[in-house]
Amino acid sequence: MTASTPDHPTACLALADGTLFYGRGFGATGETVAELCFNTAMTGYQEIMTDPSYAGQVVTFTFPHIGNTGVTPEDDETADPVAEGMVVKWDPTTPSNWRSVNTLSDWLASRGRIAIGGIDTRRLTRAIRQQGAPHVALAHNPDGVFDTEALVAKARAFSGLEGLDLAKEVTCAQSYRWDEMRWAWPDGYPTQTAPKHKVVAVDFGAKRNILRCLASVGCDVTVLPATATAEEVLAHNPDGVFLSNGPGDPAATGEYAVPMIKDVLKADLPVFGICLGHQMLALALGAKTVKMNHGHHGANHPVKDHDTGKVEITSMNHGFAVDAQTLPEGVVESHVSLFDGSNCGIRLADKPVFSVQHHPEASPGPQDSFYLFENFAAAMAARA
Repeated sequence: MTASTPDHPTACLALADGTLFYGRGFGATGETVAELCFNTAMTGYQEIMTDPSYAGQVVTFTFPHIGNTGVTPEDDETADPVAEGMVVKWDPTTPSNWRSVNTLSDWLASRGRIAIGGIDTRRLTRAIRQQGAPHVALAHNPDGVFDTEALVAKARAFSGLEGLDLAKEVTCAQSYRWDEMRWAWPDGYPTQTAPKHKVVAVDFGAKRNILRCLASVGCDVTVLPATATAEEVLAHNPDGVFLSNGPGDPAATGEYAVPMIKDVLKADLPVFGICLGHQMLALALGAKTVKMNHGHHGANHPVKDHDTGKVEITSMNHGFAVDAQTLPEGVVESHVSLFDGSNCGIRLADKPVFSVQHHPEASPGPQDSFYLFENFAAAMAARA
């Protein structure tokens, strides 16, 4: 069935159930196949598109005004967009922001990412919520000619994210050092010149701002690829180990990451995980993960900290979750989503080992969750 047909469509979004959405294409031309999710954030579209956790996904933005602040290299979370494409309500307007150096459309085109505007994103979002994250094919052709049967067939042939290890596709190729701290007016990103703690960050798809937050609490950060072994991690003689965010099925990435984490835990070091790193830690401790119906993606998710009773406004981006019912004895559920009660954090009862599902570096609160980085630094200081 055809869900929308604007004048002179130049892009088509085909769902695996046969539903077609026509709109106006921008960014790159061509086709892509992925899982479709929606994000409820009102700002940060550039950070969302460059978040490695979105590998294998096309993002529907529920906020209609996307592109109105342009783009700037300072806001990239990684070198290039990782999300496969974007779906928006209104066509991007001419940017109006003093930091803008390029338009969203040109930026996407130069990096090979397809986008479609003029879509009824409310209808699309309702469909995702009710039926689960669908598999889709997104095509942009300025001539407006589409083989819709072939697009639907490609969407149906997409294997999905379950069982898919995407961390290997977005991780760094080799180790590197990181000393850039969080952005500060008026000079931008300062450099960490007096680090107190040596941290190894395992990169399953790390966002730059996470590394900046680590540097900002006094960490000398060495980033290692997702496939790093425990021996390679511990060879750096770290004061603590960080497990980063990332895309795909945690059980698939866990095939090689979980043995590494188990051996790192034997070294009795402080360990801190975020997003995929949280799920990886849970698997290493004996819990299980599950695929969610449509996941959590947005900058307005309330999460309760069981230890303090406080509620944090957090940024989320995950399609899998830790099954709290499978947490073994000695592993405490520290945080929970107030939207659906799903697990959002764990900690060991007797060791400085903890992780959260949400993204404290994204600062939607704006500082509600930064204490997690400070707690990590404090745990390393206490061990020194």
